[in-house]
Amino acid sequence: MTEQSNQHQLPPFRADHVGSLLRPRNLLEARAGHAEGRVGDEELRRIEDDAIRDVVRMQEEIGLQSATDGEFRRSSWHMDFIYQLKGISRTQDEMRVTFHNENGDLEFTPAALRVDGKVGLSHTIFGDAFQFLRDTVSTNTPKLTIPSPSMVHYRGGRASIDEDVYPDVEEFWSDLSRAYAEEIRRLGELGCTYLQLDDTSLAYLNDPKQREMIDERGDNGGGLHVRYINQLNAALADRPEGMRVTTHMCRGNFRSSWVAEGGYDFVAEELFNNLNVDGFFLEFDDARSGGFAPLRFVPKGKYVVLGLVTTKKGELESKDDLKRRIEEASQYVPLDQICLAPQCGFSSTLEGNDLTHDEQIAKLRLIVETAQEVWG
Repeated sequence: MTEQSNQHQLPPFRADHVGSLLRPRNLLEARAGHAEGRVGDEELRRIEDDAIRDVVRMQEEIGLQSATDGEFRRSSWHMDFIYQLKGISRTQDEMRVTFHNENGDLEFTPAALRVDGKVGLSHTIFGDAFQFLRDTVSTNTPKLTIPSPSMVHYRGGRASIDEDVYPDVEEFWSDLSRAYAEEIRRLGELGCTYLQLDDTSLAYLNDPKQREMIDERGDNGGGLHVRYINQLNAALADRPEGMRVTTHMCRGNFRSSWVAEGGYDFVAEELFNNLNVDGFFLEFDDARSGGFAPLRFVPKGKYVVLGLVTTKKGELESKDDLKRRIEEASQYVPLDQICLAPQCGFSSTLEGNDLTHDEQIAKLRLIVETAQEVWG
């Protein structure tokens, strides 16, 4: 592969990562102690602050241009955000989600949600967390990750939205997008210039089994991705000037296991052409994610961040293999529109994936080195 001069200095960066990072042991112990009442709020906050300072320094030393707080203040990549929206309650009902891995299946029982009031925003969600990250980075661009509006709807669908509150579901969608637009405006005021909207639904909907499940509950599995893209665009319509926005799509990431399978073919044309974001973080670490052909729909001016490095196991990928796969992808989208990243976060929930901190660092360093060799 011929080297390219790298004139691209805006997010997403040539070497980037999705967001979550493995929690250090002392932080996990502190969170457990806090849940049991043995560790106070202030002590937990101090331990979180110290852990975030360390993980930001790690990202800067490796050579990444962006830095996240590793999502260290969260238990879950999405529910910690969603439960803070007005009008959404955590319910006692537990949902069963079956994750798969090479050794078999894993049952996950996340708490469900109920839309039982008008959806709105009462405060800037993760605002304090972003300000701490912003003030902690020295050279890197602080990146904040939040779940997309789709995640409020996908798991429960219309059945999770109280019909007394929203007899017309269009009002729900309008309020949800308005709340997100206000959140994004406020984040811009805090200085956020790199925002990522994480969305598993747009990857799940490529799986015929997921679309069948959506149809069976009374929602439109064949057209739901169009609705989600439109709602995301509504949330982003007035985004602050200078804010770069990406989305990340994976097929489930819990303790090195996944939910859905299938390439991006079903959503690709609508997604790449119509979703108004600057870049797409896409999962491509194994055959489960399909081939690169759907990337032919990516228009000029948008970036594809190839998730070629798996976060699901510690074995380190070959640099030559990564370069070969980047070259394969460049047959469908120009090389100067491609970036490199892990396929997902390392710790979408606080439990984390099945690899060590050293293996995580080795993978991030591999991404930086490979990107330097490919793009200069």
